Amino acid sequence: MDNFTFYSPTYFTFGKDTEQEVGQLIKRFGGTKVLIHYGGGSVVRSGLLDRVKNTLTAEGIPFVELGGVQPNPKSGLVYTGIELCRKEQVDFILAVGGGSTIDSSKAIAAGTLYDGDFWDLYEKRMVPAALPIGTILTIAAAGSEGSPNSVITKEETLIKRGTKGDLLRPKFSILNPALTQTLPAYQTASGVTDIIAHLYERYLTNTTEVEVTDRLIEGLIASVVHEAPRVLENPDLYDARANIMWAGMLAHNNVCGVGRTQDWNSHAMEHELSAEYDCAHGAGLAVVMPAMFTYVMHHDITRFAQIAVRVWGCQMDYYHPENTAKAGIEALRNFLISIGMPKNFKELGADEKDIEKLAHRSCYGHTGNGALHGFVELNQQDLENIYKMML
Repeated sequence: MDNFTFYSPTYFTFGKDTEQEVGQLIKRFGGTKVLIHYGGGSVVRSGLLDRVKNTLTAEGIPFVELGGVQPNPKSGLVYTGIELCRKEQVDFILAVGGGSTIDSSKAIAAGTLYDGDFWDLYEKRMVPAALPIGTILTIAAAGSEGSPNSVITKEETLIKRGTKGDLLRPKFSILNPALTQTLPAYQTASGVTDIIAHLYERYLTNTTEVEVTDRLIEGLIASVVHEAPRVLENPDLYDARANIMWAGMLAHNNVCGVGRTQDWNSHAMEHELSAEYDCAHGAGLAVVMPAMFTYVMHHDITRFAQIAVRVWGCQMDYYHPENTAKAGIEALRNFLISIGMPKNFKELGADEKDIEKLAHRSCYGHTGNGALHGFVELNQQDLENIYKMML
């Protein structure tokens, strides 16, 4: 295990009706004027937005609103939010929604206190200052409610990039599993896929002797795999929703990633897909992961065989462990298909003619050095090969 530091200061309030505590929590963390940032749709139709506004009014907290966040959040709305926060002298941002809303809120929080273009922070991957953020989570998926990460798509170029910093960790996050019960099945399944991907990205490590975090990751994947079919069959199953929601947070606040190298190459490849085609992030990951894992498994057959046995219940073939590794990847793929995720480029809405462009952007769009660095170093030709495996 490698040396590490771990700082996760977010205050979590979990359970039914906990959104009613939002006004008290904003006061507790020093907010005096709030930007309520949200998407629209279900947040409005369900009455959640009105309940939040009523709660803030009852606590005497003034607020302004900015809706319109879309999946794969865009830079244009971030610029609007920064301008609004500065004009209205907002000192606290409340994200009401899923990972896209929280990521957009984080970008606004950082950009409001930055003298230049907020996009600089996503190119440089550093955040020198940010307004405090609170969240009311409505989708269990991205884990942004407990993480230091944010991902935004630049509209003019369709470049999708992330930044991170402990200043972006929410001051508080309200997690009421009941708020996820009205989600369409596809969104629920996409969220489950994203959670699993966050765990696999940490599982694929070149660090040895990391049994504790290995077991944490395996347990969380197994729990999500158990709960997902139950929720899809019965969307109102609160306890299953609760387990998935808490797993989503644990998957991405990095408690499972400390002391070990991590991968993130699957995410880098998927970001190009969701930026180009505006597909659901989890759906893109469902297509990327089996292809990526098949391509790199010989780098460490033992690791892929281990998770195949421990999570997917495959039999260990000690004479030919690559058979066990392949069986585990196939079990993952079959599970994702079983919950309604796409299995190839066509079902995702992606186009074979764009493969070279996607691979080039993956390799040169962020690091600029022509390769992705993670579990295995991958150059542009590698990425083109992997994208072709998704056809």
